[in-house]
Amino acid sequence: MTARGTAATVALLLLALAATGCDAGAVAGADGGVPGAGTAGTAAVLPVTERPSAPDTSGRDLTGRDLALRSYRGKVVVLNVWGSWCAPCRDEAADLEALRGAAAPRGVEVLGVNVRDRSTGPSREFERTYGLRYPSIHDPDGKLLLAFPPALLNPQAIPSTLVIDRQGRIAVAVSGPVTRARLEPLVDRVAGEHA
Repeated sequence: MTARGTAATVALLLLALAATGCDAGAVAGADGGVPGAGTAGTAAVLPVTERPSAPDTSGRDLTGRDLALRSYRGKVVVLNVWGSWCAPCRDEAADLEALRGAAAPRGVEVLGVNVRDRSTGPSREFERTYGLRYPSIHDPDGKLLLAFPPALLNPQAIPSTLVIDRQGRIAVAVSGPVTRARLEPLVDRVAGEHA
């Protein structure tokens, strides 16, 4: 799928959401959306045939080890973009960690992309404060985000979350903070798909 096709699909999903009178926290999906819980942001579920491949995102984690999204192939990945300076990121951190623990037995992993933190000190303190046990790629300039389709991951919208299916395709895009209650049904839906 082309970037233009992906943008058109997302635009149509969000237009359909608005036309139905749903709030901004609802989930739109041409293949049957899952209701959202909360009004923090907008989520779009992409039909399997409309899913673009996630870019080959890689870098060093907050401890300096190499980390690559491709190493998660075969698992569902919740990719969360965050920064230690971001208040909504603090609000969603505990829910993401709780989801990580609950969804791991279903082949789901959480991977962070830490943006706009020049050094890893504040980011590592953030992880300690909120008890985060999933790794994050350190992306101080936000350059990794530019490889994603902008209709699905706006580099200016922090936090943002993507759910990537077992084939490495973007299945769900959420702009804005998430809660476990809102995200878990979407993750479960993608985890339940057959290869």
